[in-house]
Amino acid sequence: MSNESSRPKRMTSRGLKPAGTRRQFLGGTLAAVAGALVTGCGKEGMEEFLQHNFRELSKDELNQVIARLEKEAERTYGKKIRIGNEPPMQGVIYGYALDLSRCIGCRRCVHACVKENNPSRDPQIQWIRVLQMEKEKGVDLEAADAYYNPEEVPQEGHFYMPVQCQQCKNPPCVKVCPVGATWKEPDGITVIDYNWCIGCRYCMAACPYGARHFNWGEPTLPTEDVNPETHYLGNRPRPKGVVEKCTFCIQRTRKGLYPACVEICPTGSRKFGNLADPKSEIRYILENKRVFVFKGELNTQPKFFYFYGV
Repeated sequence: MSNESSRPKRMTSRGLKPAGTRRQFLGGTLAAVAGALVTGCGKEGMEEFLQHNFRELSKDELNQVIARLEKEAERTYGKKIRIGNEPPMQGVIYGYALDLSRCIGCRRCVHACVKENNPSRDPQIQWIRVLQMEKEKGVDLEAADAYYNPEEVPQEGHFYMPVQCQQCKNPPCVKVCPVGATWKEPDGITVIDYNWCIGCRYCMAACPYGARHFNWGEPTLPTEDVNPETHYLGNRPRPKGVVEKCTFCIQRTRKGLYPACVEICPTGSRKFGNLADPKSEIRYILENKRVFVFKGELNTQPKFFYFYGV
């Protein structure tokens, strides 16, 4: 695909054309600056508003942005928070596989994700949903129950299908973003620049998996719950009015660690690895197990696979 065709588009009187910067989209730099001055925006607020997209920042600019964000986070939460910017590893394309024959629906993955990724506790945001389904009906979304609450799991006659960001090779969410605030990284992770997101929620409407979540209210994240090890494109605390989602725990996986949900799973249902490595466990699964992708007919080409291990 050419650079021209992969650039985000915006509507004009003559149809679609490549999008400009966020400030052009919002009406021009001068008008935006004037508006910010009228509303009493401080120096830090102005710096944030005029900040370039993550992909456009020079090394020095990125260091300045991260220093500002770390200072703001420490002031807000009363503890030092590291915001990393580890780049993709060479020769790595992340993939995920989940064994439906082993998942017991305990939701430990959900809680581990919340602990790791700093979502708001009130209003509560969770990046993983676990669907309970009847074995006789198979994968039937109309009959799925995301709010099951039996005394014990697994419940007889049922199986469980966790759903999160599918990290599509052909992500519809990226195509609709009018300001280029979300994109697919070389390691296959679709990310969001929270400082660039304008909260239009087009990406949420485009995602067929319900994997994107919007901060409708001012996020509540108690100091004792804050994970201080973060990544600019991942689990750093988010403000009100932006979209967020699973990033395969980018703050961990780009350091060679497993995602938090993989580590916590008590049954070993979750598998994670490098799709580009023919000797990896996930490649073995894809080549030797009964594998399917969620809503494969949509041609989103997920890198999140479901399989039956037994």
